[in-house]
Amino acid sequence: MRLTPAERDRLLLAGAAAVARRRRERGLRLNVPETVALVADAAVEAARDGLRLAEAVEAARALLGPDDVLPGVADVVTEVRVEAVFDDSTRLVVVPDPVGGGHLGAGAPGAVLPGADETASPPAGRDVVEVEVTNTATLPVTVTSHWHFFEANPRLRFDRAAAYGRRLDVPAGSAVRFDPGAPTTVALVPIGGARVAVGFAGLVDGPLDADGAREAALERAREFGYLGAGAPDDSDGEGR
Repeated sequence: MRLTPAERDRLLLAGAAAVARRRRERGLRLNVPETVALVADAAVEAARDGLRLAEAVEAARALLGPDDVLPGVADVVTEVRVEAVFDDSTRLVVVPDPVGGGHLGAGAPGAVLPGADETASPPAGRDVVEVEVTNTATLPVTVTSHWHFFEANPRLRFDRAAAYGRRLDVPAGSAVRFDPGAPTTVALVPIGGARVAVGFAGLVDGPLDADGAREAALERAREFGYLGAGAPDDSDGEGR
């Protein structure tokens, strides 16, 4: 059975959570890796059950309390982040205070931005590009903050070449929803760190800046019909 890196990560997480669950059932208090695995798995399973993002966050936060973990764990595990597959898209789930007992406010990490028009204008001097995005699908499409935007839903029409190696310029843990047929302009900034894209839609799966990586990714996008990459049905020619 061939699995993508993201699928292997989910199986690894499920296995670690199963171990943590058995130890908790035996009355043991959880350590840091066990706590993270159990909370992250709860969020992933909530998404699989069809819950919305905010509901998945609450389900994961409700799982453990201070008495379920070893002393000091609550001070170390102040936030858990995991990519989860929801009914409409893959989103970054950010679970704040997973064993503490705070209250999730409307503006907490994990909230979904209703549209890019609510994001602030990028300050002068930053490496920011703007692209106009049109959702040609019949359902809304949501893209999370740290998703490689180049690999976003193939039914989104935008300049894929301009989006290569970039993510949305929105707060971590938030997302932008693209409603069907409504053009939306979003700001994109370069992906930071080691600039390695693994998983996502599988169009890169390696260093973003390697020789030929951008051209090869564009070719894959065209092959699989991603709008804006110059695919045969991309009548406006974006990305050519």
